[in-house]
Amino acid sequence: MAYDEGLYELLKDDLADLQGLEEKRMFGGVAFMLNGNMLCGVHMDGAMYRVGKENEAAALAVPGAKPMAFTGRRMGGFIDAGPEAMAAEDARAALLHLALEYVTTLPPK
Repeated sequence: MAYDEGLYELLKDDLADLQGLEEKRMFGGVAFMLNGNMLCGVHMDGAMYRVGKENEAAALAVPGAKPMAFTGRRMGGFIDAGPEAMAAEDARAALLHLALEYVTTLPPK
């Protein structure tokens, strides 16, 4: 797998208290699904958070966050958290809060 094991453990610890969470390998990394909906995930250079289009501006204000563009095309509603964001507990908490705010509005799959 092409993802950073240390970031995986960090993100997994951030998610430890959530019910209805499962892991799924995808995009060369690991995605964390909440009630069947993608919440966040880890890849080689950082992590991604599904914050929804309504929360993108707030998420992009977090230091180290940038638009997600895996294939060179921007993925609306997803944020890429680089090393700066992943190293800061408050940045990860802010991004996770925004992702939970969005994903918990989605119907379970």
